[in-house]
Amino acid sequence: MATLLHLDSALFPQGSASRDITAAFVKSWLEQHPEGKVVYRDLAASPIPHLDAAAVGAGPDHELRAELAAELAEADAVLIGAPMYNFTIASTLKAWLDQVIIVGANTGPDGPVASTPFTIVASRGGSYAPGTPREDFEFVQNYLEKVLTGMLGITEIDFIVPELTLAPVKPEMADLIPLAEASRAKAHEEAVQKAKALAARHAA
Repeated sequence: MATLLHLDSALFPQGSASRDITAAFVKSWLEQHPEGKVVYRDLAASPIPHLDAAAVGAGPDHELRAELAAELAEADAVLIGAPMYNFTIASTLKAWLDQVIIVGANTGPDGPVASTPFTIVASRGGSYAPGTPREDFEFVQNYLEKVLTGMLGITEIDFIVPELTLAPVKPEMADLIPLAEASRAKAHEEAVQKAKALAARHAA
C-alpha cells in the first residue's frame, strides 16, 4: 500500500486554486489506487512552529522533527500546495521545510528520501513565466527546486503552475480571465494525469 503525503499551505480554505488542484490530484490518486494511504497536513489551519535553537540542537531526537521526518520517509510520493505570497512560499511551508530537513539524518543525494517524487502546485495571482515582466520575482519554483534538490537530494520534482488566479476578482485583470481559466483547466488535467501515473507506478 503506497502512501501519499499531502501538504496544503494556502491561507484560505475556500476559493484557493492550489487547494482545488491538490484535491483533484488526491481524488485521482485514490480512484486509481483505492487501497493507498493519504497523510494530510493543512499547514494554514494547523501551523508548524518555526525552527528554534532547541530543535536544532536536538536534531532527529526532537519529537516534532522526528515525527515530520518519519512522515516524509514513509511517503511514496509527496504533494504540496504552494501558492505564492509576496513572491515566495507561505511561511508555514518554510517552517515545515526547516523542521523536516535534518542535516545528517535525511539530507544528501544518498539520503533516505532522495528518490521520493514531489509534485508541487505553485499557484500565483499573476504570471511570472519566462519572458514576462516579473520573471525575476519568481521565488516559489526557484526556491523549492533548490532546497529540495540541494538539501534532500530529491531527483524528481514536477511543478503544476496555475497562473493569473486573481483575474476573476481584480477588475484591472478582467481581460485575462480567459487565460486564467485556461491555465487552471490545464493545471487540473496535469494534476489528474500525474496522480494517475504515480498511483499506477506504486500499484504495479
